[in-house]
Amino acid sequence: MKTSDFYYDLPKELIAQSPLADRSASRLMHLSLKDGSVEHRHFTDILDYLKAGDCLVINDTKVIPARLYGHKEDTGAVIEILLLKRKEGDVWECLVKPGKKARPGAKILFGDGILKGEIIDVVEEGNRLIRFSYEGIFEEILDRLGEMPLPPYITKKLEDKNRYQTVYARHEGSAAAPTAGLHFTKELLEKVQEQGIRIAHVTLHVGLGTFRPVKVEDVTEHHMHSEFYVVEPEQAELINQTKKNGGRVISVGTTSCRTLESATGEDGILKAGSGWTDIFIYPGYRFKMIDGLITNFHLPESTLLMLVSALAGKENIMRAYEEAVKEKYRFFSFGDAMMIE
Repeated sequence: MKTSDFYYDLPKELIAQSPLADRSASRLMHLSLKDGSVEHRHFTDILDYLKAGDCLVINDTKVIPARLYGHKEDTGAVIEILLLKRKEGDVWECLVKPGKKARPGAKILFGDGILKGEIIDVVEEGNRLIRFSYEGIFEEILDRLGEMPLPPYITKKLEDKNRYQTVYARHEGSAAAPTAGLHFTKELLEKVQEQGIRIAHVTLHVGLGTFRPVKVEDVTEHHMHSEFYVVEPEQAELINQTKKNGGRVISVGTTSCRTLESATGEDGILKAGSGWTDIFIYPGYRFKMIDGLITNFHLPESTLLMLVSALAGKENIMRAYEEAVKEKYRFFSFGDAMMIE
């Protein structure tokens, strides 16, 4: 299986640069798992495809303003930092630009020195481990100094920080938003529950590995970056009960999907707990937990396009994407949605 098998041609103007005024006003493409047929709807029509007894699984991670600009203490050179994941205490793994100036021992000042960082090591992919020092609460300082780390294909400045958060974001730690959830409003989620559909939540802190291109031609040689997830006992119980009662588990986003598939055993039972996952789902994978997926439209040759192809079949997905281009759907993080069920 080649990476190039997952290429499609996308006109640049179809990449959504900003969110719609109304979260739930986006379009929805429905892709049937039964026959591969496609329907063009609006996101609020999601209610037509969910049934009483189903369980919608959302990822309640919260994006942190992970992009920081500072300068080296000795030379004053400008340094850009992207917080990827907390390793322990005040030590974070970071992406640093320019990397040449960021050697172990280098000290970086942010916001007139209210936050300081010292590079203590160089790790895989050339990322840096940085130990931060400050007075007060790290999250509050980050909120003052940091910027939302929008994906590289979004070049327009985001006016409202909250539009790159889901309405149910709770646990801080992501370097990117679980974007399938951006379409839901509180009102729409209430309607979902009124219809007899349960809502369960898991947490997966999204890393930048999400946007890393697949650089190998043989798909099976690609290595995923690990991301931290949590499945709480009562949520595992709710999801397992849904399956036991014959209901369907519908994942909101690829991050919820990867969490569920990582934490489900070969016996089909979801296990509560936390840990790191580097699960890579591509065609040939046998799904253990999810029955359906709500997702956005993904980049050509990306691991996420491979994941949806594993669920719906590569031919069906590539045909649906061709139609989405023809119908001028909006693509990627702030774009339209697809429901596969």
